[in-house]
Amino acid sequence: MSRARAPKPGTGKGGTGTPAGRRRSEGSGRERVRRGGSGGAIRRLRRWFWRALGAAVAAFGLVVLLFAAVDPPTTPYMFAEGRRLGGVAQEWVPLERIAPVMARSVVAAEDANFCTHWGFDLGAIRATLDSGGAGGASTISQQVVKNVFLWQGRSWLRKVIEAGLTPVIEAVWSKRRILEIYLNVAEFGEGVFGVEAAARHWFGIAAADLNATQAARLAAILPDPKHRSPTDPTAAGRRRAARIADGAATIAADGRAACFEQHS
Repeated sequence: MSRARAPKPGTGKGGTGTPAGRRRSEGSGRERVRRGGSGGAIRRLRRWFWRALGAAVAAFGLVVLLFAAVDPPTTPYMFAEGRRLGGVAQEWVPLERIAPVMARSVVAAEDANFCTHWGFDLGAIRATLDSGGAGGASTISQQVVKNVFLWQGRSWLRKVIEAGLTPVIEAVWSKRRILEIYLNVAEFGEGVFGVEAAARHWFGIAAADLNATQAARLAAILPDPKHRSPTDPTAAGRRRAARIADGAATIAADGRAACFEQHS
């Protein structure tokens, strides 16, 4: 009596040994490869993204540490203006060679609570929101981050990055260093950067020799330096400069200049 042989595995109806079975098996394999390849590519992109982000954060940290002691050679905006205009006027000077009234005038004009906040003036932010967004609430620290590391113009992306970087420079740099850098990279006219170049361009003197009126008029043009003149101010410009001069005297009297002024 003969025995019926059992079919070999995979050779029965629908098994992988049949043409239909092989096609299904090959199709499933290709599908797994496609899925695995897509998932692998996404994982690789994620790894590269986090590595790039980590490298950018590390590089920024190193630059912040470097600029705590070394003066920035240029800024993105200064470089761009130099390309556009064929050069810019800028001469770096330490805070000791800038008239104290100039430093006080800039703080009075741009960030009266500079010495009392950690990079963000929450009171100014609330006031701006209450007024419907009219005016600005950027502190000097935020402006330094924008001027030294980022780009100009209104952009939510830039504001988000600026908000993340500002506490870093506040933690690493002294208030005096932040103000010193600001005074050396701020724009005071088309192609004129820094208070030393501004003092020589507008008044023919060094920044160390600026008086209270000159300092207030220079600070008054900061919101729109390309279209305002400290030597020929409008009536509104004169009123703004007068308010800045009063503010500079006030912060000197109430101690809000203590974080950046040296006292013997």
